[in-house]
Amino acid sequence: MADDLPDPQSGALPRNLDLDLLRTFVLVVETGGFTRAGARIGRSQAAVSLQIRRLEDQVRARLLDRDSRGLSLTPLGEVLLGQARRLLRMNDDILTTLFGAEVAGEVRFGAPEDFATAYLPEILGRFAQANPQVQLNVTCDLTLNLLDGLQNGRLDLALIKRDPTEADLGVRVWREPLVWVGASIDILDRPGPLPVIVAPAPCVYRCRALSALGDAGREWRVAYVSPSLAGQHAALRAGLGVTALPRDMTPDDLAILDDALPKLSDTEIALLTAAPEPRPAVARLAETIKQAMERHRRLPASGRPEIR
Repeated sequence: MADDLPDPQSGALPRNLDLDLLRTFVLVVETGGFTRAGARIGRSQAAVSLQIRRLEDQVRARLLDRDSRGLSLTPLGEVLLGQARRLLRMNDDILTTLFGAEVAGEVRFGAPEDFATAYLPEILGRFAQANPQVQLNVTCDLTLNLLDGLQNGRLDLALIKRDPTEADLGVRVWREPLVWVGASIDILDRPGPLPVIVAPAPCVYRCRALSALGDAGREWRVAYVSPSLAGQHAALRAGLGVTALPRDMTPDDLAILDDALPKLSDTEIALLTAAPEPRPAVARLAETIKQAMERHRRLPASGRPEIR
């Protein structure tokens, strides 16, 4: 990391960082590339690349490594990312205090039911308290329906489940290790195909579970279908089958059966906005969710800590 740090002895460092360049840098990291960042702000890939070079000139260090696999942050880029987000948030808060007082209007927000149940109530509650002039309209649904809502103008903002290979679909806010869950290990000793509890197709967890079993040559049958997380939990507790769930969303009274079943691939949760330049209320909620999930990601994995 020392090789990346600016050398104060080599000349005067800039007195002020350019906030526009910092905003572009954060957007490039969040979207995963110059082209996608440019599409969000209406600029060409070349223009975005030039802004990053100007920022690197300001700090006299490389911030991003570029290779055939894409972009990655350098050690100094990692340091700057967190500081840049804090600086931009402070800038936006000052402008809101001086000129905007409070953001207002309706935000139509969508999220998968299981993720909304586990993580969002506290985040949305804090947002509502901090932004009393914003009217939240929250919809819990399957990812396919949430995407349709964004495309057809029924939603302003949504969290969706995606495959990690779909990096151009929104900004990743969460990566989920999936585990096999059942009432007890005894369910695996039953004769016949393995009974599986799933959500309706298409569902990322469903695809992960059935693909893993198929690739391992394990016979299975769909024993119970429910779009509701509560319904799936009830079926699991009744011993009707096994399912794939994120580890953090697995109730304590259910058993994790990973050692006895094929390994499951991770999934991701991404945040999408319907408009490239969302309204202030929508942008405020999007930033609140990203910051909350980033703080949660940095906490120890043991237990389910409170999201602040």
